[in-house]
Amino acid sequence: MTKRHGYLLLGWICVGLGIIGALLPLMPTTVFLLIAAWAFSRSSPRWHRWLREHARFGHLIRGWEEHHAMPARAKRIAWIALGISWSATALVFGPFSLASLAGGVCIAGVALYIAHIPVLETRRAGLPSRDL
Repeated sequence: MTKRHGYLLLGWICVGLGIIGALLPLMPTTVFLLIAAWAFSRSSPRWHRWLREHARFGHLIRGWEEHHAMPARAKRIAWIALGISWSATALVFGPFSLASLAGGVCIAGVALYIAHIPVLETRRAGLPSRDL
């Protein structure tokens, strides 16, 4: 398998996971589609363009690729999902279990990373005003 085929395979796996994430609560969608866009940019200009122009998710991908920013609503949803994920882990394993503590450290790291991502101003970026 060539590098190009590997990136193409990764892109389609992430598109599939993104579709599943759009249907299942607490499973991310955007992160998988961003990975797919990255993989397609290295393997297939056709599929990269298709993902960037997608009616539902294209504005998020263009916003990240062009401005390295995300909409405020997407940030809020991500933080809520992180909180729910940790709460579910704490409920199942106990709040002071190794799983909850390790998960909490990882979730805190992701939350801090999200906090440092600039907010995408849709008017300035020339993107549609919908956030998600």
